[in-house]
Amino acid sequence: MKCKIVSVLLVVFSLLILLFEVLFVSADPVGPTISYKGNTTMNDSSAATMNYTGTGNIAGGYIYTANLNSNQKNPRWKAYVGNVTGTLVLQDAEGYSIYDWSIATALTGEVYATRSSTTISWSTIACATNSNVSNEMVALNHTNLNDNISTTFAESDNDQFVVGTTTIGQNTCNTTNLYVNGSAPTADEWEEVLLHDGDNMVYTAIIEQDLHGFDGNQSEANSTTYDFQLMLPEDGSATWASSTAYYFYVELT
Repeated sequence: MKCKIVSVLLVVFSLLILLFEVLFVSADPVGPTISYKGNTTMNDSSAATMNYTGTGNIAGGYIYTANLNSNQKNPRWKAYVGNVTGTLVLQDAEGYSIYDWSIATALTGEVYATRSSTTISWSTIACATNSNVSNEMVALNHTNLNDNISTTFAESDNDQFVVGTTTIGQNTCNTTNLYVNGSAPTADEWEEVLLHDGDNMVYTAIIEQDLHGFDGNQSEANSTTYDFQLMLPEDGSATWASSTAYYFYVELT
């Protein structure tokens, strides 16, 4: 009789442990499978001629006044755009699913990128502080006041969203809005937010399902649409000739 009681208690105890594990597993962001589609950059312009005006050749002996305007590619930043697909699953550690739900409509969530190759501490995630931003700029040699991280993420007008089990409050984080059809968006869309886990900066793009992006025209029915746009800082050293690796996570809600 005692053996049976012990056996029953062990079974109940095992079930309680399993139930505890199921109830307290949080849905943290996960690393996605990435399919590269290509890349592009602006063409370098050839030299501009300044030896002719509308009234004739520029002759010696004169002083000419001219204004110069130049759009130049910025090697201190790079960007990623694309679409997000996925499923919500009940799956074990071996990859076996007992059920899954395809996400065909109402896709929401975030895309995250960080320079850290180690796991992010999602339980301590929060808005990046001024100190976090300053340390990131030092690490990446972002010393140019015109385009450094602080200047680029100068606003604090983010929408509220949830990372794992942590709520990021409205208007609390360094934020920027990426462009639509080559210009700053008129609506509050394509938000990118600076988060930090205590050790690592986490650049966060809010997913916008099938919206026109940087090269999309709202008036064109067949114009390109994206689910995410994400801009990341590159090493700002004048002699830097390599590339900074980033590690991506996705959270679907």
